[in-house]
Amino acid sequence: MDTGIVAKPCRGRRVGAGAPAPHPLEMPVQSLRARPHGNQSGRREETAPVPARLLLLALTVVLAGYGMIEVIGVVQVADIAVLEAVFIVLFVITFGWISYACATAIVGLLASTSESGSWSGEKPLTSKTALVMPVYNENPVETAAALEAMARDLQRLGQADAFDIMVVSDSTSADVWIRETIAYSTLRHRLAEVMPVWYRRRWKNTARKAGNIADFVTRWGGHYRQFIVLDADSVISGELIVLMAREMEADDRLGILQSVPALAGGETFFARLQQFAGWAYGPVVARGLSAWSGNDGNYWGHNAIIRMQAFAEAAGLPELKGRRPIGGHIMSHDFVEAALIRRAGWKVRMLPDHEGSYEDSPPSLIDVSERDRRWAQGNLQHLGVIGGTGLSWPSRLHFATGIMSYLSSPLWLALIATGVLLTLQAHFVRPEYFSQDYQLYPTWPVFNAERMRVLFIFTMAVLFLPKIIGVAKLLSMPERRRAAGGTARIITSTLFETLMSALYAPVMMLTQTRHVFEILTGRDSGWNTQRRNSGGDGWPVIWNRHKWHMIAGVLISWLIYEIEPTLLAWMSPTLAGLVLSGPLSWISGRPSAGRTIARLGLLRTGTETTKPAILANRDEIAAQWSELPDDGLEWLARDQDRIARHLAFNLQPPPTVPGSPDSSRLTADAKLKDAKSLSEVLGWLTPAERIWVASDAAMLASLHRLAAAR
Repeated sequence: MDTGIVAKPCRGRRVGAGAPAPHPLEMPVQSLRARPHGNQSGRREETAPVPARLLLLALTVVLAGYGMIEVIGVVQVADIAVLEAVFIVLFVITFGWISYACATAIVGLLASTSESGSWSGEKPLTSKTALVMPVYNENPVETAAALEAMARDLQRLGQADAFDIMVVSDSTSADVWIRETIAYSTLRHRLAEVMPVWYRRRWKNTARKAGNIADFVTRWGGHYRQFIVLDADSVISGELIVLMAREMEADDRLGILQSVPALAGGETFFARLQQFAGWAYGPVVARGLSAWSGNDGNYWGHNAIIRMQAFAEAAGLPELKGRRPIGGHIMSHDFVEAALIRRAGWKVRMLPDHEGSYEDSPPSLIDVSERDRRWAQGNLQHLGVIGGTGLSWPSRLHFATGIMSYLSSPLWLALIATGVLLTLQAHFVRPEYFSQDYQLYPTWPVFNAERMRVLFIFTMAVLFLPKIIGVAKLLSMPERRRAAGGTARIITSTLFETLMSALYAPVMMLTQTRHVFEILTGRDSGWNTQRRNSGGDGWPVIWNRHKWHMIAGVLISWLIYEIEPTLLAWMSPTLAGLVLSGPLSWISGRPSAGRTIARLGLLRTGTETTKPAILANRDEIAAQWSELPDDGLEWLARDQDRIARHLAFNLQPPPTVPGSPDSSRLTADAKLKDAKSLSEVLGWLTPAERIWVASDAAMLASLHRLAAAR
């Protein structure tokens, strides 16, 4: 494929430039202390899903209540000491968390399927929708291939005229930026007769992804009735895109419609584990969440369609008070945007029963940990949002769920530590048999062994019931059952996934506990590019990440064995995961291990057995691309036409403030004047200076002269 920058005119509202003509919308910043002034009558006219909510509440209370009664019965003798009280409190909180998850799955099992119909191609869409893909230092070949596959699918359905593609870049690398210019201008050329392709790189990454999307809305939002937010690894079938747009046209109070993305396409061991878990257990949980949420649903930041008016009027994010990382710009913006849009009276719904929405899985345990660090900070920021004025209680529950998904790890760790301390106390501390004067009978410090066994069995049942429900539902559906290899392979895969998840769980528990500690002590996560593909990390990286997990696992195992060998048997799943954390992490990112599992017929999903056409088309298109240049500046410097097209395809950088010149711009210009050759100046330029060179016509001209002077 030709990778030259093509400035061919695009069907749309502006010719020659990467971005369309401005059509701004106001997006006022919302207050968390005052209700919005807009019309909220729509919420009062709706019927809430009362039965599903009552069932969720009843099941959670009953399960958590029974667990609380049993744990009190386990530790109580005559009086409950401080350590026992701490154990009970921690157990009730953590057990309440898994009870809620279990109740959601049960609600999903009993809920009816979505009322939304299937797509219809008979009547064209009447509104304009933007397919918005925010990118940040991503591989532009992969994102361009995904966008072209979606555009071609919409063309096949005869609906392409109702859509534009808008790539909004926050990339900070000059080389990535230049590759984006090549890729998206080429994409524009390829789709010239299909749909408009627009591109904008933002100069300042204010508020990260949320600010990137807000910039799109405030500059060009007036062109569109709604927009579909994509991640760099998102792919949505044309049928589902049209269905989502039709739902928006049919209900003028619908603010957000969230699809349920399926993990697909991963080849590593860890990716296959996650894909199978999501495919087998995820649908019933998603249906339960949708059933009790109703029109108070949630938004996950991608693979969703959003009404432009609702977003502009209600989703302007405030900055949280206090210092980073808890204060400042909201990182996990999606939950907050959904809550604010719902507060303003718009509906926020989910589509749990429609396939066609896909995303990639993180390829390794380390990659999941890197992503979780950012997500943990964003979710803990919601502690400053959850009490906002006027939010619906389901929105607050969504916030609480996100917060608890990370606080649960330090709570579980504290629970385990307290249990170990209780065992050590029983072993080392001499009991006070007669704790009161004139006491006739001694107080024996004995746990109720029978109730402990009952509590353990009950806890395991509540913990694993969502998986059991998901697998039972899967087995009851002949087409999906055959796609996964039949009953025997599904059951074997479930047992294998459960075993491996149990081994990975303690590593994630310690990792997330560290994340929470760092966040609460003021360490910001930054903004790093995600790895979409991985051949696995080497042993030096593995050792650096997991040495303390392995050392702690060995030392704790030895200590418990010396003191109380029976406790070692109870804690063996947790300790085994820690002792083996290095090898487990190493194998997690190995495509070879994933292929071995595939050859055995394990962890198979429907998207693997019959690859969806939209994913096959994306991969076929990506394979057609030639390699893009590693050094973008060097590539530009070789040809004046490339420079001209690069500059024409991009917005001009903001003007500098008089009297306050940018130091990187000045030093870049000075280095260009001092250099005797292209290779010399390219070796001198810093990343910040390279950005300035890539944006400035005069400096690019100097770069070209150096290239021509050899």
